[in-house]
Amino acid sequence: MMSLGLAADGTVEVPPIKSDSPAGWYRGSPTPGQTGPSVILGHVTVGQYGDGVFRQLAQLHPGARVLVRLEDGASANFVVDSVRTVAKDQFPTEEVYGNVDRPELRLITCGGPKTGDGYRDNVLVFASLSGTAG
Repeated sequence: MMSLGLAADGTVEVPPIKSDSPAGWYRGSPTPGQTGPSVILGHVTVGQYGDGVFRQLAQLHPGARVLVRLEDGASANFVVDSVRTVAKDQFPTEEVYGNVDRPELRLITCGGPKTGDGYRDNVLVFASLSGTAG
C-alpha cells in the first residue's frame, strides 16, 4: 500500500495508473484501527494494464472480512457493514470522510458503467473494526 495526499485541485490523490498499482491509504485519514474513518483507494482497472487491485470490490457483501496490514507489522481486522455504488457527482463526502467515534474503514474505487475516459460511479465499502493483532 502507498501513502496518498491531496492533489493540486484539493481532491484526494489516487494511486498511479501503472502495472501492479497498489491501493493507497489517504494520510489525511486515521491509520486503520485508530478512531475515525480510515480511507483506502484503489483502481478497479488500470488502463492498458488490465484489472486493478480493487477489481472485485463491488462484490464484497455485509459481513465480509477485510484485513489491513500496517507498516509496523500489526493488522486491523474489519467487518463490512455496507457496499454502495454512487454517482461520482453525488459522492457522499461527509459520510466517507466525516468524523466517527470508533475505528472504521472506507474502501473506494470506480464502478458502474464505463464512460469515454473512466467510470461514471464510485464503489464505496463501509466497514467497522472487529479486532487488531500484533
